[in-house]
Amino acid sequence: MPSEGKIIAPGFVDTHRHAWQTAFKTLGSNTSLAEYFVRYGEFSPAKKIFTPEDVYIGQLTGLCESINSGVTSILDHAHHTWSSETALAGLQASVDSGARTWWCYAFHNLSDATWVSNYTREDQIADFLHIAEDGPWRKSDTVSLGIAYDNFAMDDAAEIEQITSLAVSRNVSAFTMHYLGGPWSYANSPQLANQYKFLNTSIPIVFSHASYLTVEDAELLRSTNQYVSITGSLGIDTHFTYSADIVGQARMWLQEVRLRLYAQVLDHWDIPPNNPMSVEQAFLLATRGGGLALRRPDIGVLVEGAKADLVVFDGTSPNMLGWDDPVAAVILHSNPGDVEHVLVNGEFRKRDFKLVVPDNLAQIRQRFLASARRIQEIWKQMPPPVLEGPFPYTPDVNYSDAVTADVVRGWENGCLSS
Repeated sequence: MPSEGKIIAPGFVDTHRHAWQTAFKTLGSNTSLAEYFVRYGEFSPAKKIFTPEDVYIGQLTGLCESINSGVTSILDHAHHTWSSETALAGLQASVDSGARTWWCYAFHNLSDATWVSNYTREDQIADFLHIAEDGPWRKSDTVSLGIAYDNFAMDDAAEIEQITSLAVSRNVSAFTMHYLGGPWSYANSPQLANQYKFLNTSIPIVFSHASYLTVEDAELLRSTNQYVSITGSLGIDTHFTYSADIVGQARMWLQEVRLRLYAQVLDHWDIPPNNPMSVEQAFLLATRGGGLALRRPDIGVLVEGAKADLVVFDGTSPNMLGWDDPVAAVILHSNPGDVEHVLVNGEFRKRDFKLVVPDNLAQIRQRFLASARRIQEIWKQMPPPVLEGPFPYTPDVNYSDAVTADVVRGWENGCLSS
C-alpha cells in the first residue's frame, strides 16, 4: 500500500457511545441534557417507537460513521435493550459493521411498557445469558460482550449484587455506567461501586462523564486502575448531536483544557508563557488512553503485537498539505475526509476513501433513510417537554434557564429554534 506523503496512525478509540440513536441526527442540535433525558434517551418514547429494524439500521449506520472517520474501537453503552428483539438487532449490527466493539448490554428498570408490552429485569437477565452463550458475537473476531448498568444508587443491594455477580461470573470484557453527580443525580460513583467490592476486579470499568468526580473517587480509580470516559479517555456519547469523529472531540477537549488553565493565570492578571496542554497529550487520549481504559494495551498503539487497527490519512489535501509533525497534523488540521484507509483487525473497513461493508452500501443508506424519516417525522410532531419547577431526578434541585447568547443587533438574538 503506497504510503508516501501519508500519515499512518493507530485507530481511534471511543469509550462512550449510544450507537442506536443515529435516526435523531440534527433533531437535537440545540437540545440540552435535561431535555435529552425525556426526549431522546433510553426512557424516552424511543422504547415504544423504535422497531428492531430501526435499531439495527441505526446502529449499523452509526458505527459506519465512526469507521469512516478512523474510529476503530467503540465501547457501546447499548441501552436499546427494550426487548430481546431490539437487543439482538443492535448486537447483530455491531457484528456486521466490522468495528471493534465492546457491546455492553444495558440492564434498566423499564417502568412502563415498551413496544413489546413489558420487559422485566428477569427477562433482561435471561436474554443476556442467552446472548452470552449463543449470541452472534461468539462468531466475531471484533465484538466483545459487556454490561452497562446505571442503578447503583437506585436499586436495592440484592439487585445490584445480582448484576455485579453476573458480570464476574460471565467474565465480561467491560462494564460501564453513567456517573454525573452534583445536581444531576446519576450517582454511580467509584465510591459506590467500591462498596460492593466491584471496583477492584479484573473487569475494566469505565465511568462515563464523571462531571462531579470527588477526590475520593479519583483516588479509588487510580488505586484500582479504572478509568473515566471523557477525561481519562475520550467518548462521543450521542453522535446524533455532533460528529462521531474522535479527532474532533480530542481537538475540542484540547482547546477547552487550554482555555481553563490559561484562565487560571490570566484571572490573576499574569501572562502564561507556556502552553498547558500539547497535541501529543490530546492524541494519546484519543488512542492509547482509550485502550488502557479497556485494559487493552494492544489497542490504540502502533507496536509489534498490537491489533492491526490502522488509519491512513491523506497528507496532500488542502488542509493537510505541508505537514511536518504528523500528530499535530492529525489533531489540529485533519477531518474525516482525509481518512483514506481504515483497517480493523487487519481487514479493510474503508479503502480509497470508500467504506467497505458486508452489504450493498446504497441499500444500507436506503434502509436507514426509510427508518430515519419515519422516526424524525414522529419526533417533529411531538410537543417539546415542559421543563419547569423541580428537577424530578434529584431532591431540592430545580430547572433554571441559562442566559441565552445574542449574536445579532436589535430585539432578536439569532436563534431560529428554541
